[in-house]
Amino acid sequence: MKNLGYLLMVSATLSFSCGGSSEQSAETVEVEVEENEWVELFDGTSFDGWKKYGGGEVGNAWKIKDGTLYLDAANKENWEQGDAGDIVTVDEFENFHFQLEWKIAENGNSGIIFLVHESEEYSYPWMTGLEMQVLDNDGHPDAKIRTHRAGDLYDLIESSEETVKPIGEWNLAEIIVNQGELQLHLNGVMVVSTSLWTPEWEEMVANSKFKDMPGFGKYRKGKIALQDHGDEVWFRNIRVKEL
Repeated sequence: MKNLGYLLMVSATLSFSCGGSSEQSAETVEVEVEENEWVELFDGTSFDGWKKYGGGEVGNAWKIKDGTLYLDAANKENWEQGDAGDIVTVDEFENFHFQLEWKIAENGNSGIIFLVHESEEYSYPWMTGLEMQVLDNDGHPDAKIRTHRAGDLYDLIESSEETVKPIGEWNLAEIIVNQGELQLHLNGVMVVSTSLWTPEWEEMVANSKFKDMPGFGKYRKGKIALQDHGDEVWFRNIRVKEL
């Protein structure tokens, strides 16, 4: 990732002795500090930087219109083999801050899956990656299950509070992974916070639906996936910053 340089003004107080008396002089020192910049993962017009999970170009079921990337599930009766499927970033990320906006159709279900390890060994991103749930809480039956509602760390940790907006409205989702610490934010509120790869984490996974998936939650660097769950879903303003 590229770095963005900026100047930090530091006020330094220098003390020195002169002729037996003490004087103090203050001067301002300019120090150049490097800060990672946001990198756009979706340019609003193309699928550059994205691919179909498992190989190949993004399928025709995924569309782009007015700066928005969406799954055209309203026309899925016209899908042909290979049109649909989960999509993933070409690049992998380890310590990062990821952001996007999403909205979901009535009764819809999708997800943002991260730390995804793509290989022939795993047929789907969710076999390795963790998921921030995208859901119509009011209409989809999955919402009846704790840890399956919008903003939850899917099947592992439920949100501390519900901040999701009604269907058809945009939600700001943020995923922060840094040195084994995970935070999920939804609409400006931190709704999940946990430590990864600890004994407590392993126990939590062992008590989840992922218990029989040996690759789940094991990879400390991976891709980010947008899930095709067969429902209409829209994404925009997708970006990431390395930490």
